[in-house]
Amino acid sequence: MLDEGLKENQKETEDDSEVEMSFLEHLEELRWRIIYVLIGVVLGAVICFIFIDFLIDTVLLLPAKKAGADLQNLKPFGQIFLYFEVAIICGVILSIPNLFYHLWRFISPALRQTEKKYILSIVVFSSFCFLLGIAFAYFIMLPTVMDFAANFGTTTIKNEFAIDEYMSIILSVMLAAGLIFELPMISFFLSKLGILTPAFMRKYRKHSIIIIMFLAAFLSPGTDPVSQILLAVPLIVLYEISILVSKYSVKKTVEQE
Repeated sequence: MLDEGLKENQKETEDDSEVEMSFLEHLEELRWRIIYVLIGVVLGAVICFIFIDFLIDTVLLLPAKKAGADLQNLKPFGQIFLYFEVAIICGVILSIPNLFYHLWRFISPALRQTEKKYILSIVVFSSFCFLLGIAFAYFIMLPTVMDFAANFGTTTIKNEFAIDEYMSIILSVMLAAGLIFELPMISFFLSKLGILTPAFMRKYRKHSIIIIMFLAAFLSPGTDPVSQILLAVPLIVLYEISILVSKYSVKKTVEQE
């Protein structure tokens, strides 16, 4: 009896050690994934800094040029800090596939073996959604917003914008749109965890549309209804796509069980 008790205690101790080791290995994995992501961001920022003049003059200033907006630098070293800010943020955008890859690799131990083979497809789809959101903001939202901002008000008052505020709006709108376009991917993941179901999303569709309209009004950089509608319409479409994605995810989970 005493030997059996000692064996049971020893077994419990070994189990605790395995759990502790497993937890430490998990933290170590997280640490390395973060390091890989940061390396990707640094490399992306270096590449973007090499082409910084093209990014600022030809890409980021284009919406202001088309709208006829006047920009000015109001700080002694404003452009220096602006160049570094643009390089870092564009480096994050450039390294998005790397970020999503290591995010899903970190999550992969919680996935079934049959699901792990889809990691590359998930990374490609996630990156595509994010870049599609950025493209939508750049080509559709920002020209409308800048045209409204540059030409609003009386002609007696000249509309001039500080370059740091302009860049802040441009970059924040593009990043926000990129994150919003990840809605189908979030729906897929939450459905896999059993937190979200297509029935739940259909049931609260009307409530979601109201919330989307509030979000569009809050996230839109302009106060005009046009820019709010431009943001609300794709959000509603993304919500409907998310229902289909959730349905597909739940169906696959049931089949595998």
